[in-house]
Amino acid sequence: MNTQELIEKLTPIFKDVLDNEDIVLTETTTAADIEEWDSLSHIQLIVAVEKAFKVKFTSIEIAAFKNVGDLCKTITQKIG
Repeated sequence: MNTQELIEKLTPIFKDVLDNEDIVLTETTTAADIEEWDSLSHIQLIVAVEKAFKVKFTSIEIAAFKNVGDLCKTITQKIG
């Protein structure tokens, strides 16, 4: 699965968790780009992504996420 396909699968998760249908994700999207994306919703996003992709992120991996692209790279590594 390439990055664009992952972003297409992540977009509805972000829209649902953040309750914002206007979200357009790119590899460079960060929490600063989306008003609803705060520390609490970040945790909710991580849990929803883990559930959707049947993966578990370590706290070190989560802390290293700087943008959606980093999230996609880690998902790709985990799902092989």
